[in-house]
Amino acid sequence: MSDFSVFVNFKTYKEASGENSLNLAKICLKFSEEGFSVIPVVQALDLYRVTSQIKKPVWVQHFDDVLPGKFTGWITPEAVKESGGEGALLNHSEHPLPPGTVKHLVSKARQNGLKTMVCVKTLGQLKRLVKFKPDFLGYEISEFIGTATSITEVSPKSVAKAVKICGEIPLIVGAGINKKEDLVKAKELGARGVLISSAVVLAENQEQKLRELLSALSEEN
Repeated sequence: MSDFSVFVNFKTYKEASGENSLNLAKICLKFSEEGFSVIPVVQALDLYRVTSQIKKPVWVQHFDDVLPGKFTGWITPEAVKESGGEGALLNHSEHPLPPGTVKHLVSKARQNGLKTMVCVKTLGQLKRLVKFKPDFLGYEISEFIGTATSITEVSPKSVAKAVKICGEIPLIVGAGINKKEDLVKAKELGARGVLISSAVVLAENQEQKLRELLSALSEEN
């Protein structure tokens, strides 16, 4: 089951901020202990709160292209590592970066022992950024993010093309992932995981919703 990863992006939702971030991370941990690969992606402010109690991989949503020193208000990769983070999203459509910055941050992450997922919203962008060789590439068509319209339903051909472009780099798909059939389809198309957010974070029962989604993976085994 662990060959397919589920990244849960907490974003800045109040339902996944502060003490709520720890509660949701503990739900992710519960499923990790059952053999699934479920990775919470938290705000930088909540990182240490979570990693101090969760001894499984925890990622952050971003870090900056700065060194330790005179950079008030920025987030260094060194601080992410020191706070227990194991990886970071880069270039999410809600936090885009210039290609040169993405390249530099992937390199800095590697130097600090951090993994990266570089997010893209078009196949053209994917072709340009795949050469930076992050640990994962995340493909999300931005207009479907936060909706009930799944990328795997409306654009399966583009997902299949993205898998080919990525080559040996695992492709993670997101945007509108909200039901177990979306995970099944993503896997059938060759993706190695999904990036989900509101479907879980805003669910009335977060644990129940995540279990429902993950049942797609257990049913295949």
